[in-house]
Amino acid sequence: MMAKKSKKNAFKKHVAFGGRMVMIGFGSIGQGVLPLIFRHIDIKPEQITVISAEDRGGLKEMKKFGVTFIRKRLTKDNLRQTLDKKVGKGDFVVNLSVEVASTALVELCQEKGALYLDTCIEPWPGGYTDPNLPVSLRSNYALRETMLALKPRYQGGPTAVIAHGANPGLVSHFVKKALVNLAKDAGMGAVKPTGREGWGELARDLGVKVIHVAERDTQVSKKPKKVGEFVNTWSIDGFVSEGSQPAEMGWGTHEKVLPVDGARHEFGCGAAIYLNRPGLVTRVRTWTPLEGPFHGFIITHNESISMADYYTVRDGNGEGGDTVAYRPTVHYAYHPCDQAIMSMHECAGKSLQQQKQQRLMVDEITDGRDELGVLLMGHRKGIYWYGSQLDIHEAREVTPYNNATSIQVCAPVLSGIVWALENPERGIVEADEMDFERNLEICMPYLGPMVGKYGTWTPLQDREQLFPEDLDRDDPWQFRNFRVT
Repeated sequence: MMAKKSKKNAFKKHVAFGGRMVMIGFGSIGQGVLPLIFRHIDIKPEQITVISAEDRGGLKEMKKFGVTFIRKRLTKDNLRQTLDKKVGKGDFVVNLSVEVASTALVELCQEKGALYLDTCIEPWPGGYTDPNLPVSLRSNYALRETMLALKPRYQGGPTAVIAHGANPGLVSHFVKKALVNLAKDAGMGAVKPTGREGWGELARDLGVKVIHVAERDTQVSKKPKKVGEFVNTWSIDGFVSEGSQPAEMGWGTHEKVLPVDGARHEFGCGAAIYLNRPGLVTRVRTWTPLEGPFHGFIITHNESISMADYYTVRDGNGEGGDTVAYRPTVHYAYHPCDQAIMSMHECAGKSLQQQKQQRLMVDEITDGRDELGVLLMGHRKGIYWYGSQLDIHEAREVTPYNNATSIQVCAPVLSGIVWALENPERGIVEADEMDFERNLEICMPYLGPMVGKYGTWTPLQDREQLFPEDLDRDDPWQFRNFRVT
């Protein structure tokens, strides 16, 4: 099924904001979201200050919109001094940077009484790749646990929306919408649980064993990739940083065997595992409606852990009521644009040393789309994918300074800001805890065709035709069947 969306509310003002807004970082997402902020929030240019180590080609845009720009790299030593007079009660910090610690910014905002949003939980430099840190502590699991440790201290404080871009962020809302659709099609009615426990029970009752964030980017350019150049449709620094972290996944209760290179964390919620290998070279089998079967990379993301944690059902029979009765396996399965694939291959061949040259594909893109959605598997109807099939041409029609990938991030950045302004005293919140319908309402005009599609594919399809493989044919939804070895 495909959702039809009216664009008559595309320029609707959702909320008014009278405070100051500080945007940290101004790469592809900062440049793409700024016009949306002015389009949908009642705010004046003099209220916005951008702080970034570089403008990455966005200086012209900042001048056009009349916002203040401060060229400065935020560090542990200068963070508080730089922001002290720029952030106060009722203000808003939008963190779209890399290598500026999210926890440090959240603590500052809570002390100042300011709202906050980021698109991922960032560490200070070295947090992703410091060889002196154990692999477990270089993970998104560890970053999330550090952030969640702040939650009790700031309960009821200014809203801090954590990890709310496309993924993590928007895809958590896709999962809830997909579960509601599945329940309706299964004859259970349009069930909309009101709390975390109810959502977990719904996923369990439907029989969902595995959730992939299944994404295929087919955007192309006539300009070939050069040797020594990394080309991508979104933040190259962010992509390489994530790809250098261990592959991570929420680990489901249906899984029989831990991967040979897999390990559990010795702290925290216990909802996820990691592999002792980087995501940039770890592939799995997955599926989207337009592409069909393909190999994607397990790039670590916060949603892989937060979703698995959120949908965990505990039976209450164990000591402390913490016996896990149900949890799905959750992870990203990402096929970036073809030029990014070549860039990844070159980077991996240099032992994950990033190329010196970077090229972000925006205006040069000639065709293609970003098919981003969630693939729910193991339920009685087989597989169900729900998500966005936005192509570059529609992306350019609905907003400037974007491609089909960046707008899928910028729209939920906007919706997260609006939701925080509408819910200003929620403390630290993850996407899974937010109102999925309100966020989707704001994002929909920018996501192109929204599609829900059933399929019969399994990771066992067409296997062992030429070579023997180590498969579990009794349960197609085991991780060992998805993994490409």
